[in-house]
Amino acid sequence: MKFLAASLMIVLTPFVCSGKKTLNIVPYPQKVEMGTGSFGMKGAPVFISGSLDKMSAKAAEEFAGRLSTVTGKKNDIIKEQTKKCISFDTDASLAREAYTINVERNGVRISASSYNGFLYAIQTIKQMLPAEIYGTECAKGARWKLPCVSISDKPRFAYRGMHLDCARHFFSVEEVKKYLDIMSVYKLNVFHWHLTDDQGWRIEIKKYPKLTEIGAYRNGTMAGHDFTSNDGIRYGGFYTQEEIKDVIKYAAGLGITIIPEIDLPGHMAAALASYPEFGCTGGPYEVWTRWGISKNVLCPGKEASFKFIEDVLTEVMDLFPSEYIHIGGDECPKDSWKECPDCQKRIKELGLKSDKNHSAEQYLQNYVTARVQKFVNDHGKKIIGWDEILEGNPAPGATIMSWRGVKGGIQAANMGFDAIMTPNKYVYFDYLQSKEKDKEPLAIGGYLPVDSVYAYEPYNGLKESARKYIIGVQANLWTEYIATNAHLEYNLLPRLAALSEVQWCNSENKNWARFKASLKHQTRIYDTMGYVYCKDVFGIIGLPGQERKASAK
Repeated sequence: MKFLAASLMIVLTPFVCSGKKTLNIVPYPQKVEMGTGSFGMKGAPVFISGSLDKMSAKAAEEFAGRLSTVTGKKNDIIKEQTKKCISFDTDASLAREAYTINVERNGVRISASSYNGFLYAIQTIKQMLPAEIYGTECAKGARWKLPCVSISDKPRFAYRGMHLDCARHFFSVEEVKKYLDIMSVYKLNVFHWHLTDDQGWRIEIKKYPKLTEIGAYRNGTMAGHDFTSNDGIRYGGFYTQEEIKDVIKYAAGLGITIIPEIDLPGHMAAALASYPEFGCTGGPYEVWTRWGISKNVLCPGKEASFKFIEDVLTEVMDLFPSEYIHIGGDECPKDSWKECPDCQKRIKELGLKSDKNHSAEQYLQNYVTARVQKFVNDHGKKIIGWDEILEGNPAPGATIMSWRGVKGGIQAANMGFDAIMTPNKYVYFDYLQSKEKDKEPLAIGGYLPVDSVYAYEPYNGLKESARKYIIGVQANLWTEYIATNAHLEYNLLPRLAALSEVQWCNSENKNWARFKASLKHQTRIYDTMGYVYCKDVFGIIGLPGQERKASAK
């Protein structure tokens, strides 16, 4: 372990890159001007302007409380601003998620115009301090000083997302909250919660109780990559609506909006196992015990299927305050529709015809998407769908999530649709992080080291006029082969840190050498907060208890 300790030793002084001093901040601010000297944070009084809203004022108070705990000296809240204090004040001229920080020898001034802006300013300050600021105990001997610096910062993209698949493997409320905690460190503002799939239905729907009584549990899980196997162990779980409300409230406190995904019309085996009447054949169906894609999909030829979708989405929309609802739309086999008399009748009634580009059944899926989109729009919300919804004639107003590479996002932007870039080549965190597969935990395959995540440029391949339609970037973490929270965190970190710079930093502010040097400090943060993380960048591979040195540098 001596090798590991030396590798992860924290560097508290600014990193020098090309003769320019930089700070251990991820994502790196848009504008940083280093000064000389420092300000001592230990025991410094905190002034909170009356112009701050209640949530922002509370965030400032909580920061003062955390600082008091870790330094061992109280940071008093004062009613009038004085010299030698940490001040929080509103600047209405700043953009919604922007902030400024000015650290001088006689004080710290923090300004923002919104709750998220103040949260991000606080996260930036915390990263300039010893990692113990993320702890809950007094850290004697730590140097609680901020370097004199002027920071002006705002995000490049408005949508900065991270996805979690809780359908293949279920993660508890506390595990989801821990996931949200580390997202907030890196200033992400959207959590895409994948709640339904062939292998499990994870959200309570009061009008359809069998969705969780039956659909939330499968009779075993395939072992490893053997698709003919089944471990025979009943597996499952779901979130009650009260638990979901709790998670939504918790996320909001971190400046994070949750977008739920109810995947349709494919990936519905768990739903059909619960209510077989909404399938083409009437069943029987079962919650899938292996990975991949079930051919049992929702029947759009039956009007009752749309009533089911609308009832489910009504409860979902009532629960989640987010502007968007994700409706999936990916990987929907059409085999059963070709044989289903109800679906063929619907195709004939709608006058859908196969052409050189798409089949009549594909246009039937277009009909499903458009009809669901209208229902969601009528309830004051918008839809997001995977890039398959571009196949055919997507209705105006849909937002496209480009996962099969960048092609879908480029096509969507060129057509005038908003797009979120989630290309599997760059941001699929279920992929391996090392080429030494025998040392890595079980994975779906692929290879995505942290430097490849960092190298992604969302505007590549886009003409200038189409760039405005790329509203953000998101990474996806599918969990077919990730059954434990330790494995989940291992796959997430430190790739999440690299993702955050893709989402936040203007391209000219990205610098791999600076970022890589900052990872020593980032891993100290993970240690303090109690996260598992991949150490491949330091030459070590594997989960805790299974770590081995990499063969190659």
